Amino acid sequence: MTVTTAVQKRSQAKQRPGDRIFEGATRTAGFVILVALAGVAIFLVAEGLPVIGADSSDLSGAGNFAAYVAPLLFGTLLAAVLAIVIATPLALGVALVISHYAPRRLAGPLGYVVDLLAAIPSVVYGLWGLAFLGPRLFPVYDWFAAHLGFIPLFAGPASATGRTILTAAIVLAIMILPIITAITREIFAQTPRLHEEAALALGATRWEMLRLAVFPYARSGIVSAVMLGLGRALGETMAVAMVLSASGVVSFNLISSTNPSTIAANIALGFPEATGLRVNALIATGLVLFVVTFAVNFAARSIVGRRDRRMA
Repeated sequence: MTVTTAVQKRSQAKQRPGDRIFEGATRTAGFVILVALAGVAIFLVAEGLPVIGADSSDLSGAGNFAAYVAPLLFGTLLAAVLAIVIATPLALGVALVISHYAPRRLAGPLGYVVDLLAAIPSVVYGLWGLAFLGPRLFPVYDWFAAHLGFIPLFAGPASATGRTILTAAIVLAIMILPIITAITREIFAQTPRLHEEAALALGATRWEMLRLAVFPYARSGIVSAVMLGLGRALGETMAVAMVLSASGVVSFNLISSTNPSTIAANIALGFPEATGLRVNALIATGLVLFVVTFAVNFAARSIVGRRDRRMA
């Protein structure tokens, strides 16, 4: 009897009924997720195909579906990228404070407060951005237009209501902040203590220890956290629909009242009154968002996997 055969028989002999039940349950859960994902994809494709031959009356005046979805896709990516740019440094800073800087008595409550941000409904964020944040950002936008108007991003005129793509991005950044913070905080805390102590023993400052020992170890986790936050920002609906004063154009001006819309917000606002092929057009835009989100998560998984293989 070979060694491999002996090990296989020993592992089979030690397998208990609970292990078999757990294995079957996990396999079933994975299969159900794949079936649900395939069902969503099939539905979106089947309902979106009729839009290919639709005329401009069913596409809000656009000549074809590509011209109809392009401004929406632009607004979706712009708002999500702005949110990631704003949220990532804040999330990493908060995670570092909780895991390495704050005293234990303060780190615990601070972590709970940050986690509670994820429990706030998106409609509450939308109301807060619409009624509180937007009007108070108008003086800032007006200053940008007056002093930085030569930059296309702040060309103005500033929106008097503050309902701009930048306001929507700030709200999205606050919404995805707890997701990125929670994941990176756990990754930072899992850094081997010996690595940190070795860096400090060699004379590194605390920041040098973080840069040389913690960040390299947590790099793949940071990428995963950022991509999860990006996926949340891409699919957010109600907060963006309530905050953004959208006009469906392609514009890089972040502070004016002429703003691009997002796919999710356009579906939420247009679906109740849509009929006929307009419903199919909205579903087809949902298919585009589905593909973009899938591509983002696939890219993140590829980056993380390549990093893990290199570390191994």
